[in-house]
Amino acid sequence: MPALPPSRTSRPASARRAPRPEALPLPAADSLAQAFLLGSSAVAAVMAGRSLSEALPRLLQGALPATRAQAQDLAYGALRRYGWGEAVLAPLLQKPLAETQLQGLLLCALYRLESRPDQQHTVVDQAVAAAATLAKGNFRGVINGVLRNYLRQREQLLAEVKENSPAACWYPAWWLEKLKRAYPADWQQIAAAGNAQAPMTLRNNARQGSPEAYLAELSVAGIGARRLGLNGLVLEKPVAVDILPGFFSGRVSVQDWGAQRAAELLGTEAGQRVLDACAAPGGKTAHILEGTEATLLALDADGERSRRVEENLQRLGLSAEVRCADARRTDDWWDGRPFQRILADVPCSASGVVRRHPDSKWLRREGDIAQFARVQRQILEALWPTLAPGGRLLYATCSVFPEENSRQIDAFLGRHADAAALPIDGQPEYQMLPGSDHDGFYYALLEKRP
Repeated sequence: MPALPPSRTSRPASARRAPRPEALPLPAADSLAQAFLLGSSAVAAVMAGRSLSEALPRLLQGALPATRAQAQDLAYGALRRYGWGEAVLAPLLQKPLAETQLQGLLLCALYRLESRPDQQHTVVDQAVAAAATLAKGNFRGVINGVLRNYLRQREQLLAEVKENSPAACWYPAWWLEKLKRAYPADWQQIAAAGNAQAPMTLRNNARQGSPEAYLAELSVAGIGARRLGLNGLVLEKPVAVDILPGFFSGRVSVQDWGAQRAAELLGTEAGQRVLDACAAPGGKTAHILEGTEATLLALDADGERSRRVEENLQRLGLSAEVRCADARRTDDWWDGRPFQRILADVPCSASGVVRRHPDSKWLRREGDIAQFARVQRQILEALWPTLAPGGRLLYATCSVFPEENSRQIDAFLGRHADAAALPIDGQPEYQMLPGSDHDGFYYALLEKRP
């Protein structure tokens, strides 16, 4: 699903100008201090308004595998609990810090102290070593003093934060309020799932073998896994794709089980014309083609993301027409021949996959939800005329907010007498709330009456 930039970039309250790099000695490449530097740089980039998925890969280029893994854990962990970290630091700082990376380093160190309480001395020592290379100034003393004061006052500080519901839950206040209104009985469960580490789930390529056969291959490779759904395989713990048997020859793909349901629900049949209207990075496109012989057009409005669709199809040995085009501008890409199946995996807030993108909690603004809803409505209105009578359109988001999901579909059905919602698992719509086995997704299957 393509990312949609918000109308205005939102930054955490403490956002400041990103630090300028200085030509200072760096810690050893395999040290925790180096991981702190990389992780804090990623956090600082998010504080400056960039997405984590954009900033982190560039920062980790050339890092040793172990250091890369530690830095990624630090960045994700610090951003998951960003609001908590800010609330903890506030009484420990005499004045706001001028360096965003220094703030990021403290947030990473706080996360490490909480997740590895047996390493307090090492964490403080290595955070101080990292601070020595940030810029000119006595930042070592700042880091050492703040972290040691935190350890001395930890119980009192955590008790105070516990009284602050948004900070204690690791979410902005507006986000929690939306969850409470939409899911009064489940909002705490949803929030907790969004703060957890996401599982690594694979999609078995049915063209190359059965899920059972691949489970056996994983077992031989010493990788624990279990079946989930038709073609899903959940790993006991995440691994690098390099060690997955047959990954580069297309044997499996990494895809959340909730996302895997899209191809199943769309129900494509052999010989049909299919449109994947917002296709990047191509996981759902590939899944459709793995299951049936169809003529498929994959669209994405971003050229770089469109190339990712092509790369994924190439790895899997699949073929589709891939075009860089805005789904709303049908004159640019539609030849007038109707589609029997359309997948509209529309841009959304990504509130159902926040554990994979923890920065979105802090970069997103409440007003962005209405902007996403407008774009979603425009895409639905543009695509509906391209659907053949009797054809089906699957509307999909990775959101849990009703404005993007049930309310969007209810309004669409009210505007189109020729549209009918088909049941999904016995329900008129399918809202998957995030849980231990999958992220949060929403699906609505619409049929066009003849």
